[in-house]
Amino acid sequence: MTENTTPSTDTTRSTIGFIGSGNIGSQLARLAVARGYNVIMSNSRGPETLRGLVGELGDAARAGSVEDAARHGDVVVVTIPQKDIDSVPVEPLAGKLVIDTCNYYPQRDGRIADLEDETSTTSEILQHHLPGSSVVKAFNTIHFAQLTTGGTPAGTPGRRALPIAGDASDAKQAVVDLLDEFGFDAVDAGALAEGWRFQRDTPAYGTVLDADGLRGALGQAKRYAEM
Repeated sequence: MTENTTPSTDTTRSTIGFIGSGNIGSQLARLAVARGYNVIMSNSRGPETLRGLVGELGDAARAGSVEDAARHGDVVVVTIPQKDIDSVPVEPLAGKLVIDTCNYYPQRDGRIADLEDETSTTSEILQHHLPGSSVVKAFNTIHFAQLTTGGTPAGTPGRRALPIAGDASDAKQAVVDLLDEFGFDAVDAGALAEGWRFQRDTPAYGTVLDADGLRGALGQAKRYAEM
């Protein structure tokens, strides 16, 4: 990305690319297709393994390579194991909004030093890997099955809220708008560095809360070293 380029953060564009098509990716794709988006699904095993999912999603979906999803998605969701972040293509994502749903599980990902000593967060690691993109952390605290069942219209009393974090205000607003479209309120936890406030084992992680309750949970979060 050139110095004067502003990353595109307009989620009203037609295509969302998915790098990762597991539990979270497939559920978000269902939400997206139901709301008029086209989706490009990808995973590490190849497009042929996604025929069933794409067939279910219908004409608005197609399977492609990770490179295809990165290059042709107007907005791209990264939803893969944290240990595989270095496999995310860099150049095709320059200038784009990238939504990071990833969580760190040492038993799956191995020990990652910067996360173990809490000098970084999962999304800061992805942002460092993608210097030309605008990374926003979202959708990592909700059980995947609840993505398609937990949403309600704007203004519903007690509407469920999900936290986000990011360094670019326009990128965060785009994700706030997308969350609203998908049926959820958003609570801004701050910069990417504050993403630890809703990582695994924190009060906000996996808990059904409205916006006020979520703000309280984020405020109660403790670092792992303090637990």
